[in-house]
Amino acid sequence: MMVPPLSERPVTEEDEEQFRRETAPRKYTLRRRWADYRAEVKARRPKGARARARAWLHVEPFYWGMRVTYVVLFAGAVLSVYINGVAEGWWPAWGERPTVAATTSPPIYPAPTASATASGEAAMSGGYQIGPDGVLVRPAEHAASTYTKPELPEEAKENTERGAELAAEHYLATLEYAWNTGDTQALSELSDTAVPFNDGYVEAIDGIYSNGWVYGNKASVTGIVSVEPVSMDTWNVQPDTIGVLFRVTTTNGVACTGERIIVSDQEYTVNMTLFMTWKNNRWLLTEGNVPHDNNE
Repeated sequence: MMVPPLSERPVTEEDEEQFRRETAPRKYTLRRRWADYRAEVKARRPKGARARARAWLHVEPFYWGMRVTYVVLFAGAVLSVYINGVAEGWWPAWGERPTVAATTSPPIYPAPTASATASGEAAMSGGYQIGPDGVLVRPAEHAASTYTKPELPEEAKENTERGAELAAEHYLATLEYAWNTGDTQALSELSDTAVPFNDGYVEAIDGIYSNGWVYGNKASVTGIVSVEPVSMDTWNVQPDTIGVLFRVTTTNGVACTGERIIVSDQEYTVNMTLFMTWKNNRWLLTEGNVPHDNNE
């Protein structure tokens, strides 16, 4: 039986549909384009925390400026939303494991009864005494006075890379002290003026202490990744600037906002970069960064 040439075969609807499918241009969807882009970025990404930190730091001045601007704006927005959410009870703090003092319903603040007033019993909430300002009274054993203000090591007063490293560690210790005491003046004295990294912490701490307190906040350096001079031309920084990149293990501790207690005793580790600049015969923080990709 002879098979007629293709041009002489009757064309069915199925043949036409198959022809349309095979000749139609393939759609390069947004999802596919994004997947290809992510695959390319992942393939070019340096391996290891040190290599990523160097790649993140070594870019042209224009892109560095844009990157710092975006990071500062993003960090400020996230920090504001986070603190406001914790204060209002919309979500728990990072790593929080709520205690019995945390409430899931709007708290009720009844006025003390005549019998309670007569007997001298104070109004309580979740095991904490309610102060006259409506804020839970901070436990005496964790009072701000129990924390000692860190002292700057003598070697941190020298214009050397080691001095910059110790000054950066001192800044971190003072940041821990500020969280636990509310003393942000001590923190500001270690920073140059108008440094968004430092100003963000000062604003957050002042905001919490306006209606509460914190104790048990801890931050310790667990590893020094690099300590090296920062190029003025590449980074557009001030003269005599040393970049310090280290690993930090931190715990948020116990925080009070109004009549709500938040316990966050989970440890987590992050990378922190601090730019220390030698000005007026001492080291000052002139820039800082905690990258959002901290899952190493």
